[in-house]
Amino acid sequence: MLKHRGFPGRLPGTDFQFTLRRANPKGATPITERARRPDRRAPDRRADEAFFTALWEHFGEEPFERGNLDAGRLSWFFGREVIPATDPFDPADYEAMLKIDMRAARAAFPQIVGEE
Repeated sequence: MLKHRGFPGRLPGTDFQFTLRRANPKGATPITERARRPDRRAPDRRADEAFFTALWEHFGEEPFERGNLDAGRLSWFFGREVIPATDPFDPADYEAMLKIDMRAARAAFPQIVGEE
């Protein structure tokens, strides 16, 4: 499992996890699509923004390996702002390649990605 050095491990002052310390010996937790509802709590929205900011600053538009990124946190973005970079895509593989969908990212987080 690739460890993304310099990527924040969690949202400071909270238990919102962004990365894993070690690989699960039973295999990677699959990434699934989770719906972000507009009525999410403010702390959840702050965690979303902080995680997406870290993704953008760390990877930008380049494809990246899932590695030690937390599947639960990635799942809030998967299928919208974060999409598979390869076909076929295995959502339960630490080596799966992902990328940021710029159109969806600009729509959801214009303050982070910026306007076109």
